[in-house]
Amino acid sequence: MSTTSSLIRLHAEDNVLVARKPLALGESLPEFGVKVRAQVPAGHKIAARAIAEGEPVRKYNAIIGVAARDIQPGDYVHSHNIRLVEFDRDPGFGLDVKPVDYVPHAERASFMGYVREDGRVGTRNFIGLLSSVNCSATVINRIAAHFTPERLKAYPNVDGVAAFAQTTGCGMSSPSPHFDLLRRTLAGYARHPNLGGALIVGLGCERNQVADLVDSQGLEKGRLLRTMVMQEVGGTQETIEAGIRAVEEMLPLVNAYRREKVSASHIKVGLECGGSDGFSGITANPALGAAMDLLVRHGGTAILSETPEIHGVEYMLTRRAVTPEVGQKLLDRLAWWEEYTRGHNGQFNGVVGPGNQAGGLANIFEKSLGSAMKGGTTPLQGVYEYAEPIDRNGFVFMDSPGYDPVAVTGQIASGANLICFTTGRGSMFGSKPAPTIKLASNTPMFEKLRNDMDVNCGAVVDGEVDVPQMGERIFEAILRHASGESTKSELLGLGDNEFVPWHLGIVS
Repeated sequence: MSTTSSLIRLHAEDNVLVARKPLALGESLPEFGVKVRAQVPAGHKIAARAIAEGEPVRKYNAIIGVAARDIQPGDYVHSHNIRLVEFDRDPGFGLDVKPVDYVPHAERASFMGYVREDGRVGTRNFIGLLSSVNCSATVINRIAAHFTPERLKAYPNVDGVAAFAQTTGCGMSSPSPHFDLLRRTLAGYARHPNLGGALIVGLGCERNQVADLVDSQGLEKGRLLRTMVMQEVGGTQETIEAGIRAVEEMLPLVNAYRREKVSASHIKVGLECGGSDGFSGITANPALGAAMDLLVRHGGTAILSETPEIHGVEYMLTRRAVTPEVGQKLLDRLAWWEEYTRGHNGQFNGVVGPGNQAGGLANIFEKSLGSAMKGGTTPLQGVYEYAEPIDRNGFVFMDSPGYDPVAVTGQIASGANLICFTTGRGSMFGSKPAPTIKLASNTPMFEKLRNDMDVNCGAVVDGEVDVPQMGERIFEAILRHASGESTKSELLGLGDNEFVPWHLGIVS
């Protein structure tokens, strides 16, 4: 990628160019034979040639809409003159599947992880507190608050006591898809490899009964998985005190875990993007995709989600599906979303957020184009429901909204023991018990938000490295953080309020 020009041409067939830096009205760019006809912010687009009304607008040689009116060379191209239209997209099941060049087992990368009794491996070692219902949320927060850093000093191998409070569990139809989804999510956290121990607390009269939750999800109670019911224990204060005693009994057992050298094949990364901009699809997202190709070659798992954010480019994934059934399952989820969001002003129907617009993304097709790149290029091995346990290694997809806390909560419940989060505008997200690595798409934002960003992918557009080299940097960062190096969001103490199970009804 040339760094001498103010413009970036992403594909020879594109009829738009991306501004590397702000462009001034009347600025001449002879290398592309255009003169800028408006002020254009960095990351936004100008026309490389005349585009007639109704003609497809192409970026990365993918259609992101059609011209809403005649567009002249050098015109600013954005939501004011691009119209989103549906067009036929051949799913081409399996046409782009290529065998993975796996690294031999003996040569695979490694990290220092916590090996659990059932063979699963964690990147962190928390004790987790879960509320079966909103009515026990305060109790688990009070129990967690008791375990201050001073009280945990005697347990250096314990990363903390984290409360995962939630707002439903009663006042909801049961059985129902929403009810099943909530139980899957809670169970996914209870058995998560990043939790050395867990305590589930209920009220007693809620629909989501603790005993039924445990039985229906195949959880096994024991010294490191305990349950309490407030009405049985004796009330709020009594349950807080009993919960503190239960955690105190678990602490020595959880502290007994030690990090040990294990294969990178045990790493499961949830892929997320938030506050995307026009550089996200040029730097951070493709670089993360390159890192995921490396992870898959080493036997690990990459989990792409945010179903609304593959709308319009889903064929890029179905063409990599290992079977037609896997590809069709992805299309079935998109069809569900089309019905789910009917009549709503959500991004599935074309409207992206104000931050995305300001960052240079005109509509959901353009945003999806960059978002899908996070998954890399390896075969799509499976498609999963929200919070469904992921039982295949390699590149997979988990259905979720595009709302960051909800998507990441589902990925963690599905088994992600690390999150990689790309951002162009600057997200302040963090998560527990799986830590979040934040990848900045551009250098100015990275410099401004250094205390929140872990990796500057803006080095790609700056010409310091190419996408594969940045992918290697991200892969190395994944191994370091999986081994215990704190991410910026961990240093800031984020993650206590980002447990947000999907409420069916959110349309993002």
